[in-house]
Amino acid sequence: MMRLSWFNVVSLTFGFAFLYIPMIILVIFSFNESKLVTVWAGFSTQWYGELFRNEAFLNAAWVTLKVAVFSSTLATVLGTMAAYVLVRGGRFMGRTLFSGMIYAPLVMPEVITGLSLLLLFIGIGLDRGVLTVVLAHTTFSMCYVSVVVSSRLVTFDRSLEEAALDLGCSPMDAFRLVTLPIIAPAVISGWLLAFTLSLDDLVIASFTTGPSATTLPIKIFSAVRLGVSPEINALSTIMIGIVTVGVITASLISKQNLVRQRKEEQLAVRAQ
Repeated sequence: MMRLSWFNVVSLTFGFAFLYIPMIILVIFSFNESKLVTVWAGFSTQWYGELFRNEAFLNAAWVTLKVAVFSSTLATVLGTMAAYVLVRGGRFMGRTLFSGMIYAPLVMPEVITGLSLLLLFIGIGLDRGVLTVVLAHTTFSMCYVSVVVSSRLVTFDRSLEEAALDLGCSPMDAFRLVTLPIIAPAVISGWLLAFTLSLDDLVIASFTTGPSATTLPIKIFSAVRLGVSPEINALSTIMIGIVTVGVITASLISKQNLVRQRKEEQLAVRAQ
């Protein structure tokens, strides 16, 4: 086992401190009794109560949740289909163009993606609202789902599908009964990742949203311009908690997927 040097330990400590100390401070001051977010006046949960009585924030949270659920579900379906075509489709005409279009949002700046989608919606005469935000979030999160699912399909033992086909299953039944249950952890991880990305998005949503579909990040950004209030600290703490739970769940599912994959490899080696 490789031992960490003092330099690596110090570097990791300062790196994690730079990333997480501001979040910890924000969480602590969300329980501050004072209206001044930089002056500690005692422990209190009153701002969480004020937050849940704020209709504007609640409406924005509801819109954000709807957009995240619908966009992540649609992105998971399309991303899984795209991954299956790329991994199992072999060489076909337009494969390079197809893969480039799938993975382009990974390297494309969000400003360019948001502006191009805005021009598209204006060009086709589609009014901006919840639908346009869902379509926009599906566009940029689908590629992440495709990457996660593709990595699982590449290492998938195709002899299991072949055995199902030999036993009389149709290709669709083999996918539904054999392939999909095995790659389900990767599909769920992709859904959680897409959900988290949609929940946190500000740039693309600001281009594609309308007056009736203000998402929570946009609402927070607009409120911060007038000054940071304790309610924003409380809201940010809740969002940090939701994202943290999503990331930890995705990590656990990925770890379970890796353990299952290793067990399958061991069984295959023993069978040989």
